[in-house]
Amino acid sequence: MSKDSLDIQVQSLPSGPGVYQFYDKNGKLLYVGKAKNLKKRVSSYFHKRHEYGKTRVMVRKVEEVRHVVVPTETDALLLENNLIKKYQPRYNVMLKDDKSYPWICIKNERFPRIFPTRKLIKDGSEYYGPYTSMKTIRTLLELIKGLYALRTCNYDLSEEKITSGKYKVCLEYHLGNCKGPCEGLQSLAEYDEQVAAIREIIKGNFKDSLKSFKEQMKSLAGEMRFEEAQKVKEKIEVLENYQVKSTVVNPKISNVDVFSIISDDKYAYVNFLQLSYGSIIRAHTIEIKKKLEEDDKELLELAIVELRNRFHSKSGEIFVPFPVDIGEDVKVTVPKLGDKKRIVELSERNAKFYRQDKLKQIRITDPDRHVSRIMEQMKKDLRLSREPKHIECFDNSNIQGTNPVAACVVFKDGKPSKKEYRHYNIKTVEGPDDYASMEEVVHRRYRRLLEEDASLPQLIVIDGGKGQLNAALKSLDRLGLRGKIAIIGIAKRLEEIFYPGDPVPMYLDKKSETLKIIQHLRNEAHRFGITFHRNKRGKAAINSELATIKGIGEKTSEELLREFKSLKRIKEASLHDLTEIIGPSKAQKVYEAFH
Repeated sequence: MSKDSLDIQVQSLPSGPGVYQFYDKNGKLLYVGKAKNLKKRVSSYFHKRHEYGKTRVMVRKVEEVRHVVVPTETDALLLENNLIKKYQPRYNVMLKDDKSYPWICIKNERFPRIFPTRKLIKDGSEYYGPYTSMKTIRTLLELIKGLYALRTCNYDLSEEKITSGKYKVCLEYHLGNCKGPCEGLQSLAEYDEQVAAIREIIKGNFKDSLKSFKEQMKSLAGEMRFEEAQKVKEKIEVLENYQVKSTVVNPKISNVDVFSIISDDKYAYVNFLQLSYGSIIRAHTIEIKKKLEEDDKELLELAIVELRNRFHSKSGEIFVPFPVDIGEDVKVTVPKLGDKKRIVELSERNAKFYRQDKLKQIRITDPDRHVSRIMEQMKKDLRLSREPKHIECFDNSNIQGTNPVAACVVFKDGKPSKKEYRHYNIKTVEGPDDYASMEEVVHRRYRRLLEEDASLPQLIVIDGGKGQLNAALKSLDRLGLRGKIAIIGIAKRLEEIFYPGDPVPMYLDKKSETLKIIQHLRNEAHRFGITFHRNKRGKAAINSELATIKGIGEKTSEELLREFKSLKRIKEASLHDLTEIIGPSKAQKVYEAFH
């Protein structure tokens, strides 16, 4: 289809809310999207340059645009979600979930059983959930079992069968876990009261049960039935302890869903919490692989609709970190302070922890993807033109102005490559001059790499501020490498990142992986340089002490050190041992000097 024909299709689109669909020349659905204004949104695809390559590729493939007009934005959001699930277009984000979630079932029968299940049967039974883990259900059911005596048998407890004496109580009755409704030892009214209280506990409301238990305890104590009153008191303590652990905000905050999103270049992580009476009754996080240039708002809206459908949420209000458009049926709140703000922050922490766990797993199971992600992140954070797979860092060491040395450490794919580390003795600089030393070392390093036709790094990191960075730049200029290798300086005090020609430093997020790698580089260069400097200074001190002995020169000192390893051992050596190394005449002089 010609470009003119496509333009006509776009121009004829209405300006109201709806869903648009892009098809290729074979009639295959490429993408489904929603819009407040169909004409404006679809036009933007064809009348602006897209930075992201996949978007450009998709737009080139579009041959036909279809649309569905809907009354409200809510309808557009739901229709978009349904079409994506049904047709799974190539360029849409997919929120796949094949998991069968567990529920708590209150069976539709006389003396209802309460149990976990993954199957929903339409027989009038009540289902609560779904829950994201069976562990949550087991914890809740253990609490309920400790508070109320419920039957676990699957007998048909009709009135006729109980009256006829068909059933006999089982071991559960004798253990005190059941009150024997099968023999008519517990009334249906009393049992139904228990079930009503359990419903409220499952919903997160502990108030009614606590009030009932406290009244029971007082009544039993008033009748001098202290053992029974003590058992009820223990139940109150169990319930209060569970309430304290599960209540995270003011109990007045009820029937609310909380959503947050954390994302990087390729993936987004959306956390969902459901609150009832201040307690979190449901928590779930999903990973979304980005397909095009989706922003956080777009992804969060899609995830909210999907998660509320998936978990059958009917909450009338949602808390989110920023405004979203999900229709008028739900109240959207962006909390600014207090308990509401804290619960959104808790949701964000959950999303971050989930992302960290995923990244740890990827590091083990898919190291190539881990390296690729780190390199891409560093390229973006440091504003580089290439991924810094090969980085070199330089540091000077001239403690107390003596024995000036320098170190060059090498990182490949974000990890130390220790076999490529190099030490340098400063040769052309007199006295402690950091700038001149840096200029010398950088020049020696890259002149040699050029002579050997070895691979050059994509990034050079200079341990120091603007002065050291400018000194290193002079060497790159002399070698004709300026512009071919990216170079930055990192100052120690506030971790400022300096760029050539830019007087204003850049500050990276203190928790960012990029800054951690830069800090690791800097610390490795410092450690490696200091170790070399200490060794050199130590040898110089030993040589100077031996050199004070008349008739003992530098060569003899080195022979002794090579054999005895330290000055202490030389002092402790016998005349015979010294004679074997440096001969009788010199051995006598050394021995007499230390004895």
